[in-house]
Formats: sequence, C-alpha cells, structure tokens
Amino acid sequence: MWKKRTMVILSIIQIGIFLLIGRLVQIQLISTESFSNKKVNLIEKSIEQRTQEMVIDNGRGTFIDRHGKPLTNEYIPSLVLFPFLKKMEWPVEKLAEILHISPHIIIDQLEKAKEPFVFTIDGTPFVLKEEQMEKINQLHIPGVFAVQKQHPLEKTYAQHLIGFTRTDTQLLRSRYPKRNLSPHTEVGIHGLQKAFDEFLIPEGETKLLYHVDAEGGPLFGINVKYSDPGNPFYPVSVQTTIDRDLQQIAETIVRKHHLKKGGIVLLDIETNSVLAMVSRPDMDPRNPYKNHGAENQMILPQTPGSIFKTVVAAAALEKGMVSKQTTFDCSKKIDGVTPDDAHSYGMLGFEESFAASCNNAFATLGKKLVQQDPDILEIYAKKLGLYPLSGWQGDVYHETNFEQFPEERKGTIWHDAKDKRIPLAVAQTSIGQKDVRVSPLAVANMMATIARNGEAKQVRAVSKVLYKNGTTFFTFPQQPFSDEQPISPVTASKLQQLLRKVVVDERGTGRRFQSLPYAVAGKSGTAETGKMSHNEELVNKWFAGYFPADEPRYALVVVELDCPGSQTVTNDVFYDLVQKIYEFDNRDRNWR
Repeated sequence: MWKKRTMVILSIIQIGIFLLIGRLVQIQLISTESFSNKKVNLIEKSIEQRTQEMVIDNGRGTFIDRHGKPLTNEYIPSLVLFPFLKKMEWPVEKLAEILHISPHIIIDQLEKAKEPFVFTIDGTPFVLKEEQMEKINQLHIPGVFAVQKQHPLEKTYAQHLIGFTRTDTQLLRSRYPKRNLSPHTEVGIHGLQKAFDEFLIPEGETKLLYHVDAEGGPLFGINVKYSDPGNPFYPVSVQTTIDRDLQQIAETIVRKHHLKKGGIVLLDIETNSVLAMVSRPDMDPRNPYKNHGAENQMILPQTPGSIFKTVVAAAALEKGMVSKQTTFDCSKKIDGVTPDDAHSYGMLGFEESFAASCNNAFATLGKKLVQQDPDILEIYAKKLGLYPLSGWQGDVYHETNFEQFPEERKGTIWHDAKDKRIPLAVAQTSIGQKDVRVSPLAVANMMATIARNGEAKQVRAVSKVLYKNGTTFFTFPQQPFSDEQPISPVTASKLQQLLRKVVVDERGTGRRFQSLPYAVAGKSGTAETGKMSHNEELVNKWFAGYFPADEPRYALVVVELDCPGSQTVTNDVFYDLVQKIYEFDNRDRNWR
C-alpha cells in the first residue's frame, strides 16, 4: 500500500516539476513579450526593474505653425541630474557656478530624488543658455547632463484641429501589423494626430538610463547610457498652416464672450489655408469624449439658414433671372401669400433683398431655378466650394484619398430627391432650412472662393512634413476644389457687391460692422433648429465674410450653435476678431 502511495506522491511531484518547467519556458522563451491576458512585456518589465531612465524625447513627431513655432511640444535646454550623485563626491560647486546659483539648491533637489529629474527653480525647468550647456557637458560629471529636453507646451493650441493620442495596443497592431512597436506606443485617435499618424509614429525614444540594484544604487558603476533610434531624419515635424498668434487671439475672444457651442474658422484667402480654428464645447484632455468635447464642430454639417442664399444668388445671376428692375414682395413669407409681420420690408430689388435677407425673394428664385434644373442648387454649391466636402484630399505616397480632416462629414442639400417637386420643400431649402447642412469650414471656403473671383480650392490645414534636419519630406500643394466649371468672374464680382451691401446698406443684416477698420463683406444666417429651451427656440446664428473687402486677405466664419436667439454672441465675436486682426497686422507691419 505504501509503495502505491509513494508512486502517487512521486507522480504528483513529477507533474508539478513539469508544470513548473513549462511555466518557466513560457515566461523565458515563449510569452516574453505578451504574457498573460494583460499582454505584459516581460522583457520590458525586467529592464524597468533594474534601470532608471530619463526620457528626453518620446520620438513621436510634433506639430508646428506656419512660422515654425511649436503647437504641441517644445525643446527646452535642460539640466538632467541622476539620484546616485547624492551618494558620491562630485564638484557640485562648479555646476552651481555655471548656473549662478547656490550649491544648496542643487543638493536639496538631489536629496529628495529617487529617479532622474530635470532641475527646476520654483517648479519650472531651469532654462540653460547655449554656453552653459557646453560648459556643463565639458565637466564630464557622471549623472549630470545638459540636453534639449522635450516638454509639452503649457498652452494648448487648436486642440480640436490637432486632436489627441492614446495608448491602444489593439489599434496599434491593426494599423501597423508589420512594425515592431512597443505596446506603450501612443497612436493618433482624432484630428491631425490621426490623419498624420503614419508620419508621426515614433522610431523609438531618446533617453538616458543606468542600471540599479535593489536599493537604487549603480549596478555596473556610474556609466549612464545614451539611447536613441539613431535616425537623423526622425522624428518629423508636421508644418500646419495655423498662425499661432492668430489662433491665440481667436481662442481668447471666444473665451471672452463665453461661446458655449460653435466656433470660428479663419482662412488665408490666397492659399486657402486654415489660419485659426476654434471649436466649442471645450475638450477635456483627460476625458475627450465628455459632453461631445472631442467633436470639432467646424467640420461637421450644421443648418446654415440664410448663408445658403448666397448659392441661390449665384445661380440666379448666372442664369440671368435677376436685373436692376427685378423686385420681390418682402412683406410676405416664403409661400408668397402669408404676411411676414416680423420682417415687413415691402417691395425690394434683388440687391436690397439680399442685404436684408428677404426670405420670399430667395424662395421665389429657388423655385424657378429648380424648375429649370432639379440639380442646380447642388451644382452651384459645388462651384462655390461649399459642397459636399471642403478639406484637402489626395494621394500621398501609397495612400490614396488621404484626408487632412479625417472627421469631416459631407454636407447635404436634399435628403429625398422627391422634395425637388414640392414647392414648399424647395422654398425651405432655398433659404438654408429643411435638410440643408454644411460645415463652417465649407462656408468659409465659399467666402474665400467668392473673394478669389470664383476660383474654388480645397482647404489645407497642413502645408508640409519636415524631416528632423528641416528639409522637406512631403508637400501638400494647393488643389482645385472639383472639376466643376467655376462661376464666371462677372458673377463673382456681383456676389462681392452683394456681400458688401449686407454691411453698408441701411437695412443690411451686417450693418454693425460698418465701423470696423477693415471693410467687411459677408452674409448673416439665422437657422431654426426645432429645439426649445425655456420656451424659446434655439437657433444657429452665423456671420460669414471676408476682409478687407477691396483687397481680400481673410475669410472668417463665426457660428454659435443651439443658442437662444435673444442671447447670441456671434456678431460680438466677429466684430472683435476683425478688430484684433487689424491691430495684429499693423503691429506686425510696424515690427517689419
């Protein structure tokens, strides 16, 4: 009996030894980079346990503005100190003399340190001068380094346009199945970070590291290793078309007027590029999706209201439907029968109807146009760069149809083609209601197209991708909007006159802007949303235009979404922005 028990016990022990060996094989040989359900990289964890490191550069590409100013990260000349210094004799006085500070300040920070750190004064990185960096590194003190350290900017610029990154192992593997990337590598989730992720993905980190024992002391002496990917061309910089100063001005004004939902788009007319873009509600970096904060409202379709009358005006002018003698009954609603008590303007000519934003005039014209050609509103919306998408797209190396605005959504004019045969539906569509949806970016593009005498282009947010050494890796050229025949220069000139009349006419809906130092041309829009709050209907309130009217440089759209009509701040934001841009231009000119 005891022999049988002994055999059973020996068998259990043997099985246990085999299981232990199998587990060791799994840990040491098989699952070294993806252990357990949590996909733990055992090699990395082992290295972490016996090393301390200071990451100087995470290796991901960065974003800069059109003048080369950083938008996401900056490189600050910094002093890096390693904690093993407090256990050895070293010439701290020489270092303090170079920094022009007391040695005790350095010693105090070292005594508290358990890992490598950037030397600070009052919590802020001590910024070294170039000559200080040279002198520090010439001391050749182990554990003392003067380096260009990557730091995130304290101020976030154009956060909705640039977007954000996250660690997502599954997404990383699906995007880059053939690349050997650390599971901790961040990937672009939204905005330009997503669009340009393949350019930005890091080759590897640049870091200082040394091996430690269980107590944090040097394991193999005090030699600190410098580790970098060794590629002189990476990481790259994505050069946006943003002007950081104008972006800051725009964000300050939007914040000042407490615009809760909506935003602004500012374009450079000559190059059709984004100079500034602000979207609200704000995005919380810790929880981007909270309260739809990650959504860039400036590239999402919105109900435009009377802004869309610009399309109807363009079509009517080219089809010869209006002249100096044409008049409309602007005391009636869009059915041409019911009195409009809120806007009883009487009989107005075509130009006055546009300036006063007469609904019946454009409902009447829209019905005549659609009777002639059911697709005419789509055709002219395309001619003006308004529909269906406005952002830059094209072929970039092996990727076809690359989009600079990956979250941009197509606009709509009709949901159902049958509506083109229903007079009331056509009338509602002609004044930018019913199913009409276009993005603020597209509206800005339309204004820029008119200002350029009818030349429609795609909108860029990025002009170049630059190698680490500053040479150009890829250029995003200016591109035509579509294959549509553009509106004639004569039509464009007449549209320019109409948009200017909106501001200078005594009935014009933009007459408030007459006092601005830059002459403004533009169009207002108030779109019904069908939503209610405190017994008041919420509207989308727009003003879109360009300036200076005689020599156009900027196209600007301001929109407040889902706001009570009595409390809108759209005109205040537009006014202040034009004023501040004028001041900025004159200050810039004086500096030159």
